[in-house]
Amino acid sequence: MTSLFKTPTEASTPPLGFATNSLDRESETRGPETLAQALADPNAIVFVRAATGFLCAVTGDAPQPGFSMEEATRFADLANPDTVLLGHDGEKRPVIAVGALPDLDPPDHIKIIDLRSLAAQGNLEPETEGRLAQAQHLLLWHGSNHFCAQCGGETVSEAAGASRRCTRCGDIVFPRINPVSIMLIHDGAGRCILGRQPHFPEKSWSCLAGFVEAGETLEAAVRRETREEAGVEIASVHYLCSQPWPFAGNLMLGLVALAATTEIRFDSNELEACRWFGRDEVKAMIEGRHADGLVVPPPLAIAHHLIRAFVADEI
Repeated sequence: MTSLFKTPTEASTPPLGFATNSLDRESETRGPETLAQALADPNAIVFVRAATGFLCAVTGDAPQPGFSMEEATRFADLANPDTVLLGHDGEKRPVIAVGALPDLDPPDHIKIIDLRSLAAQGNLEPETEGRLAQAQHLLLWHGSNHFCAQCGGETVSEAAGASRRCTRCGDIVFPRINPVSIMLIHDGAGRCILGRQPHFPEKSWSCLAGFVEAGETLEAAVRRETREEAGVEIASVHYLCSQPWPFAGNLMLGLVALAATTEIRFDSNELEACRWFGRDEVKAMIEGRHADGLVVPPPLAIAHHLIRAFVADEI
């Protein structure tokens, strides 16, 4: 079995949400002056994030979240110690992320839009979407790591936002990424398992998923989560693709698993429903023509692409 996507831009279906980001992050070569040099570049592009979303200029057909340095100074303090250099684009322009001023009252043409809504609207370029995901992940991480887990001392951002250092004990920490297994479970005979969690949109069904635990392989996580949530044993596991999911700081690891047993005994504490679906029924769900109005997640989500691969008999 080969990877579902060689790269996000080579996919036969729309690219995974948040997965396209070609910035040169230069993480290994950043020094004490890297951020200052980026902030001094008049060609820099700046993303500004408020508590509930990114600032976007709304003057045309699509919201524009990137600001020039001059524009950004109206909405943010670029000297904020948690300002982050995301990287440099193909034209060598710095791309920067910063938190908005706490008492900001933006003008009418500037709207604050949460990242999930921005992505769901489908108006952003894939590159912009991926950079916003990186920005949200890093800004949230910096905001929740101002104190050292080792000694309680204050921490400061270093390497233009690529790490934080404790000012008391010197411990250095890097952005945390939470691995999540998300799996399309099939029986090898044209059926797959989909489930519903209570918070899902009405009539929406998706793949099973769960966090990878400490000391656990990805394959073991798939087997454990499937057993816990659906009561089904797994015979084999294959990796397909992955997706950054900045809500907050997750990495979705998409897998396909062949079931060894077929009786479903789902955990009602985790799921409100879970059952087998035939390939034709799932195809109708993707195409929006299911007799009962059942649907699958939109193309923004990795689950959509796993399910679509199943329908196309590519797994």
